[in-house]
Amino acid sequence: MTTKKLGYSWYVLHTKSRFENVVNEGLIKKSIEVFLPKVRVRSKRRDRKVMISVPLFPGYLFVKTELNPYEHIEIVKTVGAVRLIGNKDGPVPVPSETVQSLKIMVKGSNTVLTGARFKKGDRVMVVYGPFAGVVGTFARYRGKGRVVVNIEALGQFAGVDVNEEDIEILPELM
Repeated sequence: MTTKKLGYSWYVLHTKSRFENVVNEGLIKKSIEVFLPKVRVRSKRRDRKVMISVPLFPGYLFVKTELNPYEHIEIVKTVGAVRLIGNKDGPVPVPSETVQSLKIMVKGSNTVLTGARFKKGDRVMVVYGPFAGVVGTFARYRGKGRVVVNIEALGQFAGVDVNEEDIEILPELM
């Protein structure tokens, strides 16, 4: 068996929900280069009007590694780490230019927007506001941070208009 010399590349690491900071700190302690892009957003809590830092890609961060067997094991056994993103042939590297671009974007003071958070048909729950606790199906984006959620009752659907920040995707049941 021949081993080819691997160069350092960036890879995407999937983490447990809300464990991005824990994994980031754990990898730093292991002297592994890591990048967790964060953006500043207004807190969703109604009783506070503060800006907080949140991950740009919830559940993901970037690690730079040679991906030798020892480092691979050290990365995935970090508390909160799930797996390196890839295909059947193994983890797929991310171009360095992409990571550099992300570093420049999050360093700036402009607002960074990511793609659509919800897809038509996603099961969602309203977590804030007058409809808190209501479970429904995401219908569409309405503009200016508003969305329409369909709620089924008595075999019919009723659509409610809520803030996009007031709903969360429900995990799929196995």
